Amino acid sequence: MFETTRFEARRRLRGTGILAVGLSLYSAFIVWYFTVWEGADIEAMFEEDVPPAMIEAFGIEALGTIEGFLGGQIYTFLWLLGLGIYFAYAGAGLVANDIEQGRMDILGVFPISRARLLGEKFSALLVPMLGLNLVVGIVIYGLVFAIGESIDPVHLTLVHVLSIPYFLVCASLGMLLSVVVDRGSIAERAAIGLLFLFWLGESVVSGSGDFSWLAYLSPTQYYEPTPIVIDGTFDPVDSVILLGAFVALQALGILLFKRRDL
Repeated sequence: MFETTRFEARRRLRGTGILAVGLSLYSAFIVWYFTVWEGADIEAMFEEDVPPAMIEAFGIEALGTIEGFLGGQIYTFLWLLGLGIYFAYAGAGLVANDIEQGRMDILGVFPISRARLLGEKFSALLVPMLGLNLVVGIVIYGLVFAIGESIDPVHLTLVHVLSIPYFLVCASLGMLLSVVVDRGSIAERAAIGLLFLFWLGESVVSGSGDFSWLAYLSPTQYYEPTPIVIDGTFDPVDSVILLGAFVALQALGILLFKRRDL
């Protein structure tokens, strides 16, 4: 049982470890950088030099606090955009790469349904999703404590836990591309472009009158890390919407995978 999941999960362990180290080092730099700016009026400087659209896009808020600084420099830029793109990219390689390299022909002879095969391959992505959230969350909490600052552990936990439905949607979008495209490289590039367009489009059209409704088509609309890490503000409905989108994308992906020629 779940042999495919175990095999795929083991393949992702090394990459997850390397990525966790890289993200932890970047987080350490950002926390140190906060100490360099401590005492300066960072918010006034950003409001003077950075366009309002950029401030909105990067979740810049309360930069004079460690929570606001982490929200803008790590959780909006790195977590929302960077890891969102990473999981879309990872999902885009699930099927298309195996088809392109001929591995799917071997997997197809096993006594396992296509729905289960796709589900087990996708579930291996929980290794980096859970591992990165756990490791980096603990590292950030320790770094903040080390510089003599404090951060609410509940808010920090929430910003990591609530990222998982968002990552599931990102990975599912990539998986859908992987099912309908034959070449892995094309599916992966399309996934990167799609997530970036979602983030950029949501930032541009949000609050723009007649076109503001377009923002609700983007998964980035339903995960706002900066308010969560600052004061724990979030709407549970957003997570429900993301989970609903995840289920719908999975169902569509399975349906298309069942019908396609391998």
